[in-house]
Amino acid sequence: MTQRHLSRFKQPLFALALLAAGPLLSACSTSEATGRTFFNGGMSAEQEQQVGREQHSKILAEFGGAYDEDPALTSYISSVGNFLAKTSETPNQQFTFTVLDSPIVNAFALPGGYVYTTRGLLALANDEAEVAGVLAHEIGHVTAKHSAERYGSTVAASVLAAGLGILTGSGEVAQAASSAGALAVQGFSRDQEFEADLLGVRYLSRGQFDPNGMGNFLTQLQASGRLDAKIAGDPDRADQFNIMQTHPRTSDRIERAIQQAGATSVKNPIIGRDVYLGKIDGILYGDSPAQGYIRGQQFSHPDLELTFTAPEGFRLINGTSQVAAVKDSSVIIFDGAKGKVSGSLKNYMTAVWAKNISLDGVENITINGMEAATGQARVQGKNGPRDIRLVAIRFEADKVYRLTFITDPEQTAALSEDFRRTTYSFNRLSKAEAAKLKPYRLRIHTVRSGDTVHSLAKKMPFTDYPLERFLVLNGLNEQSPLATGQKVKLITE
Repeated sequence: MTQRHLSRFKQPLFALALLAAGPLLSACSTSEATGRTFFNGGMSAEQEQQVGREQHSKILAEFGGAYDEDPALTSYISSVGNFLAKTSETPNQQFTFTVLDSPIVNAFALPGGYVYTTRGLLALANDEAEVAGVLAHEIGHVTAKHSAERYGSTVAASVLAAGLGILTGSGEVAQAASSAGALAVQGFSRDQEFEADLLGVRYLSRGQFDPNGMGNFLTQLQASGRLDAKIAGDPDRADQFNIMQTHPRTSDRIERAIQQAGATSVKNPIIGRDVYLGKIDGILYGDSPAQGYIRGQQFSHPDLELTFTAPEGFRLINGTSQVAAVKDSSVIIFDGAKGKVSGSLKNYMTAVWAKNISLDGVENITINGMEAATGQARVQGKNGPRDIRLVAIRFEADKVYRLTFITDPEQTAALSEDFRRTTYSFNRLSKAEAAKLKPYRLRIHTVRSGDTVHSLAKKMPFTDYPLERFLVLNGLNEQSPLATGQKVKLITE
């Protein structure tokens, strides 16, 4: 949860339409990359640039900003991207490559040559050829003018920051527990995705990269999605944890793209594993300091200087504007009240926060020396009645934080004590305590004699699935042999 996003959780919609006043004239455009002519609704090249410029700042705001902690890394990604762009059919087109400060694995492009990757994606990739494959695919979307084509045909002409679906069967839970920013581009068809792969393979081959890097990263991505679903306790819904949900691609399709691209076979292609691993050594992994950290059942925010602990069995999810804890159909939501809150907290709860709900048992309480108020109600949800308990806590004179507890009525009594403990776990952090909180980082480890996947996995700072996390991070399996001198990725505190 970022310091600047303390209002209600939302899924933003960035319009790509309304580019000029007055009625749009019908127009067609031809992609130099594909030779296809299509109706673009009057969207000119200048308007594509305008859309990209206008949406760039919004993308930065929604995805945690640019990852500017490591200028050498961002310069490196830009150099690879610009090199590939120069091999395209429009070598003079300006591209802007940005690494986003987001742990979500994602990549996407906006009109006008704005291409984005996240540091989460960079951490998952294992070599330069894999990252080049991601960049080449997104460059292909730009050179094929897929956004302009989509705009002209009025098919989902938008950029969405949707969440990884935490699907528990409850509409309220699904909305509350989403992780903002997991998906960025909606609406590209399978044909457009395949066309971007064809172009991407072409640019990879022209740049002397291994075109198989594109498929290798897809394998990484699929393994990561399966692990995320397993960690979430929902292994049957792995696709919901994977950007392939809206980038419909398979290994077979990429193999077909390699065959159909008409690209010259590359002798001694660039793979660049050691070079790439050296570039990402030390990159932030997981939540950033500005977003706060989840460590086991505890959420702590060094900048906001606060902490609370979720009950055992609940899975904490850190979003851009709130933190959620989920177990089955029960959910806890932590966020900040919108704007300044003055006056009585009881009045705030009944007249502002829950003005459309009839709260029962509204009372003042004290939480670790802080003024607070609480109340409860039963509301009708999409899947039947739901019990809610609201807690408002005055952290500063005009700053209020909130806890919302949502349960099925038959679970309310059983969870009552757990929720009470969570409420009274909310506390301030001292300056010294906040200073001790450190982010996870990805470090490159050179395998020594005696190292195994099991021994290295134990070095990971995770209490759940450390072996699986290590294997997926490195594209290995449990039987993979390790050679002395081999470089692998580890996560450290």
